[in-house]
Amino acid sequence: MSATWTDHLWFALGLLVVAGLTVGLGRWARVGLGWLPVTALVRAIVQLTVVALLLRGVLEAPWTVLAFLALMATTASVTAGGRLRELRHGRRIAAVGVVAGATTALAVVLALRLVEVDARTLVAVAGIVVGSTMTAATLSGRHFLHDSRQRRDEVEAWFALGATPSRAHDEVGRQAVRESLIPNLDQTRSTGLVTLPGAFVGALFGGADPVEAAQFQLVVLAALGLSMMTTAVIVTRLAGRTPFLAPVESEASRARR
Repeated sequence: MSATWTDHLWFALGLLVVAGLTVGLGRWARVGLGWLPVTALVRAIVQLTVVALLLRGVLEAPWTVLAFLALMATTASVTAGGRLRELRHGRRIAAVGVVAGATTALAVVLALRLVEVDARTLVAVAGIVVGSTMTAATLSGRHFLHDSRQRRDEVEAWFALGATPSRAHDEVGRQAVRESLIPNLDQTRSTGLVTLPGAFVGALFGGADPVEAAQFQLVVLAALGLSMMTTAVIVTRLAGRTPFLAPVESEASRARR
């Protein structure tokens, strides 16, 4: 039986209640996020509605898949780039990292035929992978910037010894990669015991056999690991090529963070 308008209204109100509780808890704890949990959720509702409508056309016309993937990659690059605007050439670095990470992982998965090569599967896997590269670009870039500021004297000393920018920022970059990948690796290690990931649950809801659903989830986890590693390494390596020291964090920047 199809849902009525009252069902949709109740669903929307329920989401707003959950978001409102999140805002209330954040205000009580003085986290400083303001209405961001609500505005983020409202934005997600609008975007998912638009995407759902677009996907109807995409799945019916497989040739439009590439355009849809390009749209996702562009959006992810712009979002990550906005978070890395304090890095020198941060927007460009984020775009290169996102595209390279997503392309590498998808190319390997498809070349090995770990999933069926059809429009529906490609959109599902690519959507998860592109999202992970956006996260990896943001986390690795922000960790790089933070550690560069914290270890400014160390980097300056390397420069004084005549080291190249890449060498001076080498340890900072490697530490940023490690820190950005730990959350994903922890989630991968706990899959099945602590969490049931979305791809696995979605495949089950779609009628897949539990074994097939588990295989699909494992492919996704492997692709996430490769895509995020690729993105984080590229972002930190490109960021480390700058011959300039990281600027001291301003009060305005600290307030935005």
